[in-house]
Amino acid sequence: MLEITYLREHAQAAAAGLKKRGLDAEQSIQDILKLDELRRQNQNELDQALAESNQISKEIGLLYKEGKRDEADKAKARTAELKERIKELQQEQEQLKNSLDQDLVALPNVPIDIVPAGKSEADNEEVKRVGEIKAMPEGAKPHWELAEELKLIRFDLGVKITGAGFPVYQGKGARLQRALINFFLEENRNAGFEEYQPPLMVNEDSGFGTGQLPDKEGQMYHVTEDKLYAIPTAEVPITNIFRGDIIEDEDLPIKATAYSACFRREAGSYGKDVRGLNRLHQFDKVEIVCLTKPEDSMPMLNSMVEHVAGLLEKLELPYRILRLCGGDMGFTSAITYDFEVWSAAQERWLEVSSVSNFKTFQTNRMKIRYRGEDKKTQLLHSLNGSALALPRIVAALLENHQGEDGIRIPKALQAFTGFDKI
Repeated sequence: MLEITYLREHAQAAAAGLKKRGLDAEQSIQDILKLDELRRQNQNELDQALAESNQISKEIGLLYKEGKRDEADKAKARTAELKERIKELQQEQEQLKNSLDQDLVALPNVPIDIVPAGKSEADNEEVKRVGEIKAMPEGAKPHWELAEELKLIRFDLGVKITGAGFPVYQGKGARLQRALINFFLEENRNAGFEEYQPPLMVNEDSGFGTGQLPDKEGQMYHVTEDKLYAIPTAEVPITNIFRGDIIEDEDLPIKATAYSACFRREAGSYGKDVRGLNRLHQFDKVEIVCLTKPEDSMPMLNSMVEHVAGLLEKLELPYRILRLCGGDMGFTSAITYDFEVWSAAQERWLEVSSVSNFKTFQTNRMKIRYRGEDKKTQLLHSLNGSALALPRIVAALLENHQGEDGIRIPKALQAFTGFDKI
């Protein structure tokens, strides 16, 4: 949620930034500022009424003691008037605050200056490409055929047990999954991220805090009786660990990592994009989350981008990095870099990670602050990224490393798999 102080001071810049998303928000911002002005006027009147009421209450007893009954009675009558007015002002304040919050929640984050304007993925900027895209050997197959022939992944069993989008991994396929999870966690830990194991279900406050609610409730699995949501990513519970906290300056930055199963309804997905591991309802992912002081968030973003790039290079996969345009970014993001790996058999790029800086958008919702040297509290910046999502990594590993004698396991991964070939 955008800070109201930011909109007061940078209304024109905010409107210009939101145009990068294809959103004309100038009128919405002006309406928000008018509501804010009414709320502040109301609060000022309320504060004055409370102060006057408190002062008169202190004087009434003295007036009675001094025998000034008429003055005391008039003062009591005035306090009765003030109490009624205070009640009205408090009700108005609550209504104004709720209206203001509803309007603020509806606005997406403002893209930073280097984010390109655009409407869709066609307007994203490629900022880096690494690795050679080689011609596939004759008879090369897509990962769903390889997985079936080598008995690594059973899509049919997932349909039998649950439904489409819930595959069953077996044998070396299951071991490859476990190896990748451990590899990513160890690499993250070595880079200074503290490991967590979070719940797989969150409450509404947690979903609101990271911006999944009310924006993406249709994409989340909802346990209606208990009002809980299956997490779409470990970002949600990990960031909410710090909800409402005031973090001391010496404890920053916070760098956290977690593995979790992730659950997404992916409503409306169809066609080639959902074949095999391309798009699932349940999948495994290792996440990295950071909380930093505002001046440190962009250097941290760059560091996270470099870290994810290093993981892909150790897996010996061709990849590219895209800076997303305003229209292709998530609702909560101020800037996002997507990582895509080359699917050799499908001859297309597959997204495997998004690394984003949310600035104060999430921390304002969750009231995650830090206490600086001046002892004043300020909102932190939050960042997160996938390091990495497994399904399309597995797809790319199977397709890019297939040869006549099997599928080669990258050297960096062999200590975790216990085998060098499938």
